[in-house]
Amino acid sequence: MGVAVLQSYPIPSDKTGTQTIELLTRRIMNLGATAAGQFVVDCEVYNSLPHLGQNKNLYILHNSEYPATVFSVIESNNKTVSITSDTLFDLLMLKLSNSYYQKKIKIESRGPRFEIKDFLVKLGSVTIGGNLKGILVEVEYFPGIVPGTCWGLIAEFMQGFLGSCVSPVPPAYIKSKATDSFSPVDTIQQYLEQFNNARKTTR
Repeated sequence: MGVAVLQSYPIPSDKTGTQTIELLTRRIMNLGATAAGQFVVDCEVYNSLPHLGQNKNLYILHNSEYPATVFSVIESNNKTVSITSDTLFDLLMLKLSNSYYQKKIKIESRGPRFEIKDFLVKLGSVTIGGNLKGILVEVEYFPGIVPGTCWGLIAEFMQGFLGSCVSPVPPAYIKSKATDSFSPVDTIQQYLEQFNNARKTTR
């Protein structure tokens, strides 16, 4: 596990989502990347029932990079708590039906993985209920552990195949973790932020 940065990529007006993934695939392959299978990150959204008092959102996320782990994020009063557990947590949610109900929303980012030297690149099509909502590109730099020390290198690499949509300034989440050790939870938090942005565009 290195430092992973998530970047949205705008779909050009003259291309479909599939064509955009193909375009990015050609670019990354031209840099010398090799295909390394597929990935998926998914998110299920739960809301607390009224008898609990305050409104709480519960997000359950899975990442194919960590198949034995369930990531949970509880959001309440603008505060978030992240929990990692094993896959039995999914079964526990069935027991919590008197406290939380599942929204009929499933969000996922799915697509090809590529390896190129010290980097892992994932090109994900983001869908909500099967409808395409955008493209997310995840770039992980394996040797890094502290975001602030390797952001410049990651940004330069991303600009090489994503172009001007990559800002030289780190995203807010990466900036907030600049001096901390990076963990898989940090990757999940970035996905959740992007998924919530995608949900807002569907309302």
